[in-house]
Amino acid sequence: MVTRVAVGRTRVVREVRAAAPLISDLAAPVTARGPWLTAVLNVQSASLVPSGRPRAVVVEQHRQGRPDGAALLSFSRRGPATAVTLLGDAVGPVPGGRPPSRLLARDDDVARRLAEGVLETLDRLRGPWTMRLGGLPLGDPTVRHLAAALPSASLANARSRRLVDELDSVADVVRTTDPAGLDRWLPAVLDRLPAPDRPFVRASARLHAAVGALELAVVPGDDAPAALLLTLLDPVSGDRWPWWGASAVGGLRRELGSPVVTLTASAGLRVLGRR
Repeated sequence: MVTRVAVGRTRVVREVRAAAPLISDLAAPVTARGPWLTAVLNVQSASLVPSGRPRAVVVEQHRQGRPDGAALLSFSRRGPATAVTLLGDAVGPVPGGRPPSRLLARDDDVARRLAEGVLETLDRLRGPWTMRLGGLPLGDPTVRHLAAALPSASLANARSRRLVDELDSVADVVRTTDPAGLDRWLPAVLDRLPAPDRPFVRASARLHAAVGALELAVVPGDDAPAALLLTLLDPVSGDRWPWWGASAVGGLRRELGSPVVTLTASAGLRVLGRR
């Protein structure tokens, strides 16, 4: 097997596309698939203040082959240290209730090689670094290999909370997957979001609508919508994953979802204290 690293938006976009069969085979969530990750890369590259440089650590049987493993990461400077996160970690909002992120590995041997590739990438960094890989599923094999190899590694589990769609029980709802319908109501959605979240939601919603992977639900009101809900769709499995919503008439609630795992580690940092 061969492990290599792709650096920069153009090359990472290419790796995301090449990994599509692997993503499908592993039944990765919508938030770890091409349209979502492409929106992340597009928004980050368009930002006046770049949030990080993307890198893809790729494991494949031979060069120019299809990936059997991939870790899509972002590297950014924070003071004297390099901060390493999963691609899209700082982008939001992210749907809750399930682990949204993945370290893609076809089997445990690939996961071990993928972890080794990530460690070699960390070893090449100049100066101290911190790493936070969040939103991963319990039992992730690549996380297990990384945690075993990093003396500073720490694992934390947390319960996620999912958004539950019960709008049909409280009002007449208009639902559409038509991109034109999304464009009609998208300004109302964006008006209810914090300003930093608007570029990503705009880009991601349009990309997902274009491939039939987004539903918009609207409860019309007198002057403005009484409720709005974006739901991510998996056209193959039929899965529905409420992403973001706001309602003045009820019909949306949150409940506990699946656990998610976060791996943190660091190297080269000096702890300064008072004397």
